[in-house]
Amino acid sequence: MKRLLRIGRLVRVGVRTHVTYMSRSPIEITFAVLVPLVYATLAVYLFRAAGDPDRLLTASVGAGLMGIWSSVLFGSGGAVQNQRWLGTLETLVVSPTRLPLILLPITLATAVIGTYAMVATVGWGWLLFGVPLDFAHPVLFLLAVPVCVLALGMMGLLLAATFVLLRNANALANPLDAPVWMLSGMLVPIGSLPGWTRPISWFLPTTWGSRAVHAATSGGDVLRPMGLALALGAAYALLAVAVLGRVERRARAAATLALA
Repeated sequence: MKRLLRIGRLVRVGVRTHVTYMSRSPIEITFAVLVPLVYATLAVYLFRAAGDPDRLLTASVGAGLMGIWSSVLFGSGGAVQNQRWLGTLETLVVSPTRLPLILLPITLATAVIGTYAMVATVGWGWLLFGVPLDFAHPVLFLLAVPVCVLALGMMGLLLAATFVLLRNANALANPLDAPVWMLSGMLVPIGSLPGWTRPISWFLPTTWGSRAVHAATSGGDVLRPMGLALALGAAYALLAVAVLGRVERRARAAATLALA
């Protein structure tokens, strides 16, 4: 019990510290503020051009999910890279606290920062385009968004495990942005993608988190996708712990931790 309390305190303090750190970065602020608004504007115009005005709120919510994913993806890679540039990555690796518990607050902090994207896109659509905020399940929507954020954070933790080994994490992060949000059905329905992509989508926690948020927005089963998102998120976290041990040993052997 005491161990769990210590871990909870570590995660809480770590998330607060990294959120504060990122909120002081002009690049992080610019990226977090502008990109979701661009996503929301493009999504609303695309849905209007398709003659589907009844789904404008879905478009705004989907753009918000895209913003959260972008924040997690680039934030996780950027955080590890920043620690390397600051010369603190080696200290974090050799500290008594296990590396997964150190990286977890970083990935969760990027997801928390990305939550602004959901508020910004929905508010932007309502203010600028007159999108009505008629959520099918408003209470479940407020519950589904944190669950989706948590699932995204667990996926970011697995990505961060590989970012420790790579000296240029952005080289991996850049090509993963669009494919993941497309395969997850954040904006484009999964049914419109080729059939061979379906099995890939099923094993992504982002898919079920997005489905829960969209179901809370337009109607449908919310609890089952939320449960699957949490289960897959937990599986990704366990996989990240296993991968991180191997990656850490390999990075130490290759002496690549400190290289920028």
